[in-house]
Amino acid sequence: MNRRNFIKTTATAVPVLSMPLINVNEIPTNPTSSVRKLFVYGGDFDRGFIKYVAKLTGKEKPKICFLPTASGDAAGYVMRWFENCAGLPILPYVQRSFISSYSQKESFEDIFTNMDAILVGGGNTLNMMAIWKAQGIDIALRKAYEKGVVLGGGSAGSLCWFEQGTTDSRPGKLTTVEGLGFIKGSHSPHYDGEGERKPLYWSKIKSGEYKSGYACDDKAGIYFENEEVKEVVSVNEKSNAYLVSLTGGEVKETLLKKIVLPPAWP
Repeated sequence: MNRRNFIKTTATAVPVLSMPLINVNEIPTNPTSSVRKLFVYGGDFDRGFIKYVAKLTGKEKPKICFLPTASGDAAGYVMRWFENCAGLPILPYVQRSFISSYSQKESFEDIFTNMDAILVGGGNTLNMMAIWKAQGIDIALRKAYEKGVVLGGGSAGSLCWFEQGTTDSRPGKLTTVEGLGFIKGSHSPHYDGEGERKPLYWSKIKSGEYKSGYACDDKAGIYFENEEVKEVVSVNEKSNAYLVSLTGGEVKETLLKKIVLPPAWP
């Protein structure tokens, strides 16, 4: 499902107060870790990927926070997050970015550093980056990352961790967006899901506008440990992830060896 479609399908109004609220005083402190963990996937969040992230935390019932900034904290999207988490051995949370000092007293840093994992949803990457920087969320995420909290996400939620990549956040056509740069290089999500992505990504790398980087099909993901590729996974046989680089003036696409995750339903 492409970004435009899943935003459309999650527009159903849901009462905001029906969602679990985060009270940082009720959350045990996450032990400090020197291992930095980040997992990106090409498309929308998937139950199999949620289970994989839970395993990466090393906890029996980890606290996993969903960050839906790119969708404007869409209520239907948040509800779908909780629906996908139902029955999994995790404690699901949501952290909205459209908040006020009356609705939230805890800082983003306090909340994020006391989670076991944070997953970022899809939507408008450009707008999300602007909001994060205005709110200091980018800095809070960096502190959580350095502490060992597993970070990740798909679509906008994968693109945001790299230096640059292709986005449909502006009118008219795919363009470039700058990310946080936690992972060096460029990125293309939706590699198999949106026909314009691959040729544009290749042209940007060939011209030198983009650094070499990683591309993910909608149902494939890459796990980075201390900014190095540790494992590649997918939720089906046909989905893959790739290293896309420039060699001798020509773009080279290298298929990364993957592990197919077991079914996540029921």
